[in-house]
Amino acid sequence: MSDSANVALVRRLYDSGMAPEVTKEVMAPDLVWDITPGFPNSGVYHGWDNVAKDFFGVMMPSYESFGAVAEEFYGADDDHVVVYGHYRAETKTGTKADVRFIHLWTVRDGKLARMRQAADSHLLQEALKG
Repeated sequence: MSDSANVALVRRLYDSGMAPEVTKEVMAPDLVWDITPGFPNSGVYHGWDNVAKDFFGVMMPSYESFGAVAEEFYGADDDHVVVYGHYRAETKTGTKADVRFIHLWTVRDGKLARMRQAADSHLLQEALKG
């Protein structure tokens, strides 16, 4: 069975490893990026430039590596895609973490308009303590 257009759009983002040329193409200009409380740099970010600078730009210097590995994609309805997966991270101090996540994406006019995250923030906070 093939993916719906929305699932294929979301899958493309994860499969690219969030490559800059793909994020530029698939993200809506008014993207809302909602990170669960307790997660490092949690909060609500508006627009991909803000996400890249104020979320990833602040968070990534703490890590040797950090990536989202999507495992399952579900087309929830005409406008939403749910992704289940794991963050795989290694901090600068060498501590590794494998953290489950669920991302709920809202798709509007063929673009990713909103991402709401639920993740086990405790595991990542513990890894950052070293």
